[in-house]
Amino acid sequence: MHDDIKNALEVLKNGGVILYPTDTVWGLGCDATNEAAVKRVFEIKRRAGSKSMLVLMENVNLLDRYVVEVPEIAYSLIEVTDKPMTIIYPEAKNLAKNLVAEDGSIGIRITEENFTRQLIQRFKKPIVSTSANICGEASPATFADISDELKAAVDYVVTYRQEDPTPGTPSSIIKLGVGGEIQILRE
Repeated sequence: MHDDIKNALEVLKNGGVILYPTDTVWGLGCDATNEAAVKRVFEIKRRAGSKSMLVLMENVNLLDRYVVEVPEIAYSLIEVTDKPMTIIYPEAKNLAKNLVAEDGSIGIRITEENFTRQLIQRFKKPIVSTSANICGEASPATFADISDELKAAVDYVVTYRQEDPTPGTPSSIIKLGVGGEIQILRE
């Protein structure tokens, strides 16, 4: 895992795209503050730039660096969740403009998964996380389900957990309003 983190860090720092295991499904990732890198992820996925992607962070205390105003309920939700949960916050800041949704919102998940936590801690910035598939295709449950085309399109493929047969599942998604309103988009 050490070599994977070292290699992935080098790619992220140079604006590249990685294919990596997350706390849910395998993902495509890049520096969430780098517009050119984000654009490349959209191109690899063949996804319209008007669709936003989420970011991973390793620490809840970093939210206020990337969200204008974190609704108080967010901290309670993160504390009590027992599975990966993505929260869509109303107003993003300090992230690549092409990563943020047209309404200014951004989806953020605080990861508990060991590899991604260590990678993000060492990178010192959030990273993009979007399922490792071409837009419109099913999300890959395991590394073996990822297309060769996608594997060839990225700058680095993490080897850690490639042999893990445990299928990943997408996170729950909750959207928070400015006043703390809660909308469940995916359980």
